[in-house]
Amino acid sequence: MIAKLAENQMDHMTVQALNLDEQVAHLLRRAHQRASSLFLSLLGEHQLTPTQFFAMARLHERGQLSQNRLGRLAAMDPATIQGVIRRLEERGYIQRNPDANDRRRMVLTLTSSGTSLVDQLLGHAEGVSEAILEPLSTDERDLFVGLLKRLT
Repeated sequence: MIAKLAENQMDHMTVQALNLDEQVAHLLRRAHQRASSLFLSLLGEHQLTPTQFFAMARLHERGQLSQNRLGRLAAMDPATIQGVIRRLEERGYIQRNPDANDRRRMVLTLTSSGTSLVDQLLGHAEGVSEAILEPLSTDERDLFVGLLKRLT
């Protein structure tokens, strides 16, 4: 009886282990790990994390933004964007200034060194996307990116 229960538990564990490789969350996590690794291998010499780069790229794209708005545009929660902004400000890439219309609110802008760095890295960022999508055909890339957009 005990041997049969142990055998059933082992069968159940095997099924669970096999199903893990089909779990969407697990596959997305692995894809994210691969993307982050490729990002760091191509852009890591500048000691920027993907989240830091994307925050800077949004400021480059949109200009002056509140921290809250930047966080929403960069898909970061308030705690994450706060830490990202603090580190980028410490490195001299982002500047905080009081909002001219509401002194309680701070607005963020890229400094000249932040702008220069983003200008330098934008082309490399395209290379990261190419490296991530490299295993896929052109049609698969278009489909994959379209499906990711629908999920986000």
